[in-house]
Amino acid sequence: MKIYTRTGDQGTTSLVGGTRVPKSYLRIEAYGTVDELNSYLGLLRDQEVNAPRRELLKEIQDRLFTIGANLASEPDQTRRPLPDLYDSDVARLEQAMDQMDLALPPLRHFVLPGGHPSVSFGHVARTVCRRAERVAVALAAEPGEFVADLVVKYLNRLSDYLFVLCRTMAHELGVEEVKWHPRVS
Repeated sequence: MKIYTRTGDQGTTSLVGGTRVPKSYLRIEAYGTVDELNSYLGLLRDQEVNAPRRELLKEIQDRLFTIGANLASEPDQTRRPLPDLYDSDVARLEQAMDQMDLALPPLRHFVLPGGHPSVSFGHVARTVCRRAERVAVALAAEPGEFVADLVVKYLNRLSDYLFVLCRTMAHELGVEEVKWHPRVS
């Protein structure tokens, strides 16, 4: 099977369901950003510090593929069933955060991204996740467009999870969190 089809050479692509749309279409931006996020999750999963969390990170990548499939579909696409998200997927992220929080000191300051390459990768993933959430919210606000509420909820919770993961990685790596000290005039 060839990877290239030449069907996108004029700046269009197909949604699941067959409708051709411009590659600049907000729905394409939404699932493209989720795809970018998924790549950063793969980078995080590959960090040695995350060895104990590899299975959960892979599960999150699977959920991001689910979100991407749903965002890539026409709202009334019914020809084939799509994977779905469940409230339990959001609860899984919350449980993981609660577990990580048990080992962390209380958060008493804003944290700047950095301190260790693994932590920095995590913060990049967190900010891409926030962008994916913003694009999904913007798409949902467009007339005639549909984004499941659970997609936005999952992305929101995932960005929180990624923040706690960054704090956890810093703690486990023995590096100090980079505290933000605002300049006083």
